[in-house]
Amino acid sequence: MKINLKVLCIFFVLLSTSASVQGQVAQASLAGSWAGDLMIGRNAFDMAFTITIQEGNYSAALISRQMGIYGMPAESMEVNNNRITIRLELLAAEYTGRIRMDESGNTVAFIDGEWFQEGEMVPVVLRRPEE
Repeated sequence: MKINLKVLCIFFVLLSTSASVQGQVAQASLAGSWAGDLMIGRNAFDMAFTITIQEGNYSAALISRQMGIYGMPAESMEVNNNRITIRLELLAAEYTGRIRMDESGNTVAFIDGEWFQEGEMVPVVLRRPEE
């Protein structure tokens, strides 16, 4: 079986270009508000992140009425492929999630993640707030 090296190289270039374009689309559609419920015991806390992108750099701010937080800036926010990490050092907390695309593959449908704080992990799904 003879493998055509030229065809194989073209295949890998097309594959990497497609993944890069998908990543750019996902990253662009992350900007805006993302909300979910943080369940701790029997208590539900609303939480939302406002995500902005400027010159390729991400930033996020946390909002939670029940926790009395109105726009606490995250110390860092990273997006790597379909993974997102938001660190809030003031709360000793971190949100990590996986970006899930809609059926078209052009828009982020939701972020399936976990809230880590004080050794506890709580699942939190973030979605666009109803408008």
